[in-house]
Amino acid sequence: MTIQWSGLSPELLLPLDRYSGQPLRTQLEGGLREAIRTGRLPVGERLPSSRELARELGVSRGLVQECYAQLIAEGYLESRVGSATRVAPGLSGAAALVGAVASAGRATLEPAGVPGPAGGGAGARAAGAGGVAVGARLIADFRSGVPDLAAFPRGDWVWAMREACREVATADLDYGDPRGSDVLRRVVAGYVRRVRAAEADPERIVVCTGFAQGLGLSLRALAARGVTRVAFEDPGYGQAGTSSSIRTAGAAGAVAVHVPVDADGLDVAALAASGARAVVVTPAHQSPTGVVLTARRRHALVEWAARNDAYIVEDDYDSEFRYDREPVGVLQGLAPDRVLTIGTVSKALVPAIRLGWILVPPALVEAVAEEKTLSDRGILSAASVGPGAPNRRPTSSTRRTRKKLIRRASGTVPNRRATARARIPSTYQPRFRRPRAIRRAPVRDG
Repeated sequence: MTIQWSGLSPELLLPLDRYSGQPLRTQLEGGLREAIRTGRLPVGERLPSSRELARELGVSRGLVQECYAQLIAEGYLESRVGSATRVAPGLSGAAALVGAVASAGRATLEPAGVPGPAGGGAGARAAGAGGVAVGARLIADFRSGVPDLAAFPRGDWVWAMREACREVATADLDYGDPRGSDVLRRVVAGYVRRVRAAEADPERIVVCTGFAQGLGLSLRALAARGVTRVAFEDPGYGQAGTSSSIRTAGAAGAVAVHVPVDADGLDVAALAASGARAVVVTPAHQSPTGVVLTARRRHALVEWAARNDAYIVEDDYDSEFRYDREPVGVLQGLAPDRVLTIGTVSKALVPAIRLGWILVPPALVEAVAEEKTLSDRGILSAASVGPGAPNRRPTSSTRRTRKKLIRRASGTVPNRRATARARIPSTYQPRFRRPRAIRRAPVRDG
């Protein structure tokens, strides 16, 4: 696909050596030919105007016009009245080969309608590196860890972002707090207190790009305190060869050990025998078994952490969607001084938004914030939610998605009936109240 630049196209790097003794026109023509042959300038790419390129290179406009005319005559470029000069189609030789290879590479990386493995959450980690074979559009996708991408509210999201950017203060566009926007952290705190029964203080929340980054920040902060042996659920997170979470632990300087999961969840007795001083666990919805950590195991796990000066990294995976059970709160609510809870919107919305958060114990806030500073200096400004976010109400996006999934499951799985007994909380999104004319406007489905 040819990139369509808005306004003036970007500068074109074409070095000219004024001391080589070779005419500038010859150098310019050779540089353009080489850029086209190697694929730097693909078929259909728009070149700068002769006036703009002459200004960039410090040469006369006439020299550039002569070069363009020569390359048009050779078939490298094409020009039409009232349109920009572009790289001509139908090139032969190396340029055509480069174009074919580039197209094949894009087809391999981006098969139509087939998303790659999700970036966060236990389901994506269980899927490992298997991915999906390149081919035709799928009729059904049974991979775990990937939500209904087509259900993302594109129109509402675009409108909300436009409104937020219109209202945001100029100062909020600076680097800001590495923990994330204060407005966003207050929204997250209100959400997890209400929906997940967490003990949440905005000052102890660090915004991240999802589970993967949140786990890395947490394990590096723990390693700095001497916690270098970390337990992972088995089954759940896989081995170092296939699991990014296990490799993250290794990159943080920690040794990963595996602890079995049974019908009650993580085996706390086996955890105690492992010698680990930290554990990564999914209490709300263990993947791939689907079990919920029982109340007895929850209290035993908290007691283990307190007794061993240990920490629990809670992966609040897929907690928004339940079909056959009552909701359970986060483990963090039982021991906020021992639990780091990582949540994301990868399942409630889509993974590509790359938005998550960490509820951090008081003793680790500075360490995690410092790791975040070293990582990316913060990722979101107040523009992401707008100044009125704390007073905005949840939307029904998650409820609509859950009802759709229940209808599909009830109609396609023999002898099984998905129930709506367990109420699903909605996620906080900007309050989408648009004028009627805008609400009725059709939204393209990509």
